[in-house]
Amino acid sequence: MKKHELLVPVGNMECLHQAIANGADAVYGACQCFGARKFAKNFTNEEIVDAIKLCHLYGVKFYVTMNTLVKDSEVSSFLEQVEFLYKNGVDAIIMQDFGMISYVLKRYPNLEVHASTQLNNSSYDIVKLLYEMGVKRVVLSREMSLEEIEKIDVPIEKEVFIHGALCISYSGCCLMSSMIGGRSGNRGECAGSCRLPYQLYEGDTLLSDSKYLLSTKELNTSYHFRKLLDSNIYSFKIEGRMKSPEYVGFITRMYRHLIDSNANDFDLDVENDKLKTIFNREFTKGHLFQSSVSELMNTSSPNHIGLMIGKVISCDNKRIGIRLEQTLHQGDGIRFLESGKGLIINYLYDAKGLLVSEVYKGNVCYIDNKIGLTGFETVSKTSDSLLMEELRKLPHRRVPVSYSVTAREGEPFTVSISDRVHTVSEAGSIVQKSITSPVSADRIRTQLEKLGNTPFISEAFEIDKDEDIFISLRDINEIRRTLVDKLSCARMMVGYSPVIREVVFDHLNLSRDTEKSCSVFNEKQLLACLKLGFSRVYVNNYSLFLKYQSNSSVYYSIPRCLFSMQREIPSRTLVKDLFSFSNRDSFIGDYTLNVCNIYTAYYLYQLGLSKITLSVELSSSEVNNFVDLFYHTFGCFPNVEVVRYGAVEVMVIKDNILDLKENVFSYYLKDLHQRLFPVYFNGVQTIILNYNTQPKLDFHSLCKDVSVRYQFYQENENEIFEIVKNN
Repeated sequence: MKKHELLVPVGNMECLHQAIANGADAVYGACQCFGARKFAKNFTNEEIVDAIKLCHLYGVKFYVTMNTLVKDSEVSSFLEQVEFLYKNGVDAIIMQDFGMISYVLKRYPNLEVHASTQLNNSSYDIVKLLYEMGVKRVVLSREMSLEEIEKIDVPIEKEVFIHGALCISYSGCCLMSSMIGGRSGNRGECAGSCRLPYQLYEGDTLLSDSKYLLSTKELNTSYHFRKLLDSNIYSFKIEGRMKSPEYVGFITRMYRHLIDSNANDFDLDVENDKLKTIFNREFTKGHLFQSSVSELMNTSSPNHIGLMIGKVISCDNKRIGIRLEQTLHQGDGIRFLESGKGLIINYLYDAKGLLVSEVYKGNVCYIDNKIGLTGFETVSKTSDSLLMEELRKLPHRRVPVSYSVTAREGEPFTVSISDRVHTVSEAGSIVQKSITSPVSADRIRTQLEKLGNTPFISEAFEIDKDEDIFISLRDINEIRRTLVDKLSCARMMVGYSPVIREVVFDHLNLSRDTEKSCSVFNEKQLLACLKLGFSRVYVNNYSLFLKYQSNSSVYYSIPRCLFSMQREIPSRTLVKDLFSFSNRDSFIGDYTLNVCNIYTAYYLYQLGLSKITLSVELSSSEVNNFVDLFYHTFGCFPNVEVVRYGAVEVMVIKDNILDLKENVFSYYLKDLHQRLFPVYFNGVQTIILNYNTQPKLDFHSLCKDVSVRYQFYQENENEIFEIVKNN
């Protein structure tokens, strides 16, 4: 068994070929539906079948991402797709939806399930829960440090991102794109809201003007890779299903070399300079190696900035002169960073004005000014034509095989070939005594090892033969071709026997109420809500909860994304992340658990929750359908609530990325549309709230079998009274 796996993203067949050829141990891609990168090309079902077979031919595993939240209307098609993949030999399915994970584990007991980072796997407790459920592997949150990962002593495979784009919010906790544009990141439609410019205000005072305040650098662990090789992380994951095939090929080759060489004998500076011409937002070692905020963020540019190669030293209407710090070639792409203008170099001139194919670093070159540049700007190379040409030539990956040959006079000529897992044999014609031209062992070996463009290469050869025998070259060649076909087929066969079981649901004993609840930030709000008779008041300040815990209506609202639940959790708690809720009283699940279908609710009740807040991404009709379908499926009404009023959390971000004062609630982010997003720092995380306090639900058409919740942030007592009166 490998100590580590190199796991590579493949958004299409071209990327798949690059990943296989350059040394991936496993790849992950998506079908046309249910993948968290909906706008990648992705794979049709026919392509998926071909892709799985091609991967298995070369000893590569294929994992399919079905890591979106699933609504009730989609459950049937989701499970049909799972079963299709299962029967066609997929090595694992990567999933986010807790209900679907729970159901699939019971229905397909020998299907390998991986828990997507979209499940927000940021704590010891959720990893332990997933392991006990039967999940084979957990994709840990990018916010976790290597030290935290090492402390998780659960015997489950750990998968960690080592390179690529970073989400600024904890994965699965980001509702920004969904709330402002209707494109849900939890459903593969993220619009990249974190890559847009924002202004930071404290009250009416502008603190930071029009920078990309939420945009991170690209994760790059190559300079710290030895520590990862010494860790208990099994799978090293590269992000990039939206990236080009050349990017996939280069980054696979780079980390393959780091793994195989144990991070030795590799000029990382040279390789990273090449990488910068393919994709570069600047690089960070990430939370994995505890980067500071300044090391993590790139607030000046959210896009590919390339490799700095020089400065403009002259500029007129005809030509631009550049003093080069790196070699430049005809066909390269460049960008002028201050203006953002860019071009492909069709004509390149040396210092004498002669057309050339390249100009070396340290020299001056000239290019045609076809973009109207006027300033003396910094120049960056954004594509390297020679590197791209090199990357399009795929190396030939080979699978080592060994031969065993028997050539005895009067017996069939018999050859076996083995890849250490599969052994196939073929018997040819009867071996004859040679009259004039005996065949030598070397000649037999030479013919059998002519494996050409097949996936195989001979690493060992044994032969047991008589002297002075004759076997025609045609027979030897025919046996070789037959054996290659047989071994290829054996390698591409489904590696398990699918087992499908009927899922049986236990009876639920649920108490149901339709009383109003609310969440508050301070004592004055708490007292106002108690005066109004709310049945549950969720308090996120622990000291404030302790002060009023004797009142049975007061609940503790536990922080999100805790590494450990070791502290005693009160029985009346609003829980926001997954862990084992058993043996707890009055635990209520928040909307942050992303409950979008009845199966997620069912299995959360099974875990011990008494009430569940439905996802804020559901419409009124979907909520009504949920209640009706739950009753007809499980024989009882669900005990659920929905958010009636208030700004939901749209991002939960590790650290104080905006340099805010702790627990000061007068900060706002303003976007290009002048929308104001409240933001605060709670001492551990930066929390961004939605600009809109009115959920998308139509409460006139909402069924009466659900509770409603009001979420208060800065509202005073009079405002709370007025809001409740009018809503």
